[in-house]
Amino acid sequence: MKLLITLILNFIALLVVSYLIPGFKFESLWSTIVTAIVIGVVNTFIKPVLQIIFIPLSIVTFGITAILINVVLLWGVSFMVPGFEIDNFWTAVIASIVLWLVSMFLHKLADDKER
Repeated sequence: MKLLITLILNFIALLVVSYLIPGFKFESLWSTIVTAIVIGVVNTFIKPVLQIIFIPLSIVTFGITAILINVVLLWGVSFMVPGFEIDNFWTAVIASIVLWLVSMFLHKLADDKER
């Protein structure tokens, strides 16, 4: 059940970001659903490995590397999922930050509702 809630929250967050950020777009709701699933898989399996590999660089750059990992992974997902497009690197940077903020807000709301 928690997995389904997380998937739905990620789906909603992606829709919000696509509405707010020009250049961050989906062709259909189906491509948004697939993107939410792929981002979930990437964040579960690939992101932790990259974070461990880049710990020394992240310490030296005061965490900027962690932000760049998020950006690169999001941009990479846009190449993997048909119907999901990010225009350029700077759009990916802004979208990654906004996606993180929206997701954090939605997950906080969901946690408060469960209590």
